[in-house]
Amino acid sequence: MTKRISSVDIAKDLVEKLKIYTSKVEAGFTGRVKSIADGVARISGLADISYSEMIEFSDGILGVAINLEEEEVGAIVLGNYLKIHEGDLVKSTGRLLSIGVSEKLAGRVIDPLGNPLDGKGKVETKTFYPIEKIAPGVVKREPVNKPLQTGIKAIDSMIPIGRGQRELIIGDRATGKTAIAIDTIINQKSENVICIYVAIGQKTSRIAQIIDILQKKGAMDYTIIVAANASDPASLQYIAPYTGCAIGEYFMDKGKDALVIYDDLTKHAWSYREISLVLRRPSGREAYPGDVFYLHSRLLERACKLSDKYGGGSLTALPIIETQAGDLSAYIPTNVISITDGQIYLESDLFYAGVRPAINVGLSVSRVGGAAQIKAMKQVAGRLRLDLAQYRSLAAFAQFATDLDQATRMQIERGARMVELLKQKQFIPLPVSKQIVLIFAGTYGYLDDIPISRIAEFETKYLEYMETVHLKLVNQIKKEEKITDEIKDKLKKAIEDFKKNF
Repeated sequence: MTKRISSVDIAKDLVEKLKIYTSKVEAGFTGRVKSIADGVARISGLADISYSEMIEFSDGILGVAINLEEEEVGAIVLGNYLKIHEGDLVKSTGRLLSIGVSEKLAGRVIDPLGNPLDGKGKVETKTFYPIEKIAPGVVKREPVNKPLQTGIKAIDSMIPIGRGQRELIIGDRATGKTAIAIDTIINQKSENVICIYVAIGQKTSRIAQIIDILQKKGAMDYTIIVAANASDPASLQYIAPYTGCAIGEYFMDKGKDALVIYDDLTKHAWSYREISLVLRRPSGREAYPGDVFYLHSRLLERACKLSDKYGGGSLTALPIIETQAGDLSAYIPTNVISITDGQIYLESDLFYAGVRPAINVGLSVSRVGGAAQIKAMKQVAGRLRLDLAQYRSLAAFAQFATDLDQATRMQIERGARMVELLKQKQFIPLPVSKQIVLIFAGTYGYLDDIPISRIAEFETKYLEYMETVHLKLVNQIKKEEKITDEIKDKLKKAIEDFKKNF
């Protein structure tokens, strides 16, 4: 005999079922590939997906949703898109694109997804940082006031960089932009700064050369390389700088100082343009999408100096931009110039004339200025920038003049010697105390009677002399960070004594 179920029992059962009911509909979390081309997939069915959310294709290939339309989603594929076909199932993961971060990243070479490229095994990470993040607000920041020494005389004396600053390195191809960045990394050996070098669209052989240089100089111990090679998909080149920035933020949040170099953002803009054109976003000036300014501004705004209340860490950004025939007024250069706190402009003509680094003092600027210099450097290099600018204009005028007055001739002579003094060999950064000793000799006129052809020789021998005979004085400058009357007298006597035997 079958048991009869009353309407009361049915009602009770329905109430229980309603209590545990969830409104999640699985259909919103799966979709199908409508089309796939050039590393960009168009997907239907992912109704509840978020911007920058990770999705999973067949074979475990990951992607990121970056185009949210009414009928479909546009996603970039972070892997080999040739394995994906129309009609393939796609799942949303429910988490934003993140990178594993830890102290153990130091000394490693990784791809933009955090996978090792150096054959040293997997990097152990427990913490994950989203690669896209809102920049710290004004309340969390404090003014840039501590220098980040590059070890390059021309930069530390005239275009100083502070910890938390964004300083653009800009110039034509093969003018020494990357060399400045590498010198800066090498100079952080005793400065307690974690360095992240992001290679975007570079040749694999070029990246291997940079790693070799850093290893020989002992700089890989505190450096992380994020490599998106020229052969990698545009999607990886697009996310590479954000990955580098997220790693830098991890160290900044721990109260440390980090330096991130984006080499270079011109290729980053190219990769974004490629993705955007495939996604059929309307193109604007020079075929770039309208949001290409936002692409770089939301990246570079994340560089800052945090106040002590929030840990006191800093993230310094050195983006690199390549110009075509020195055209600073092109679209991408003007965009990035307006975002950054100054630029170091490298000029082809100076480079070919033998001035290395080929920095154009007139067009280079640091908007942080003296706040990012120690007092001693400000004291000895205060007039240097103005003197060099005047020298350039006078030298150009002197080419057409036959008779020059004594004062003009003296200014040109001193300017020529200062240009020679500021020349520097690659990958040999100088400590700031040694820079001060040299620039003091130049600005106080002690080089005026030395032939220009012997300035390099004078520099080498004078530094050797100061290291051996007056090491205590050099250390005193380093410790006190200012030129007192006592130090000034000692420096003058040291130079005079050295010149007697030079």
